[in-house]
Amino acid sequence: MSKRELADYQEWFLDILPERIRILEDTVRTTPGFERWRADETPDSLDTLGEWLPTQVETRARTSEELAQVREQMQPQFRDILPVQAWELTNRTYSLAMDGGMYLGQVMLRTHPERLQWGQDLRDRRNVDYGQVVIVGTGVVPMNTVGFLVGIAQNFVRKTGKRDLRAMYDIWSGPESGLFVPPPVKKARKPRS
Repeated sequence: MSKRELADYQEWFLDILPERIRILEDTVRTTPGFERWRADETPDSLDTLGEWLPTQVETRARTSEELAQVREQMQPQFRDILPVQAWELTNRTYSLAMDGGMYLGQVMLRTHPERLQWGQDLRDRRNVDYGQVVIVGTGVVPMNTVGFLVGIAQNFVRKTGKRDLRAMYDIWSGPESGLFVPPPVKKARKPRS
């Protein structure tokens, strides 16, 4: 995408965000046992959302053509070494991860309004978060909340890695997270005599 298209994407993301969170709340509340959940943008709401999400994660088997295409896109030196997942998340699961990521971002903004904001890094196309709408703070590391939720959903399927949404919030809200820690100050060089 061009930088103009990415700027349009950010504008769309921020415009649609309230509606997507409302839809997320409605979707969660239609699930038996979760009827009382509110998208009130509090850290405590992440506990219930984190319990609900695994009940919604679905996958589909990749076709042999899709598997071959994924392998073809890999760097040549890794094609025969790294396994290719035989499954992928469904479109509905990706949609829920996006909505959940938007919501996690809003919780972060509500609890740290003076230090965080939505942003978009367009400096380096090699950056994994290039063009993504992320939470940026006073530190050096942005928080890709949508990417995190996709990762959590994949970890539910694999039964590996971090799967606790509230724990993720707690870690990233900590004063030592890269979201808040400023870059180190470069020491001025002394002139040589």
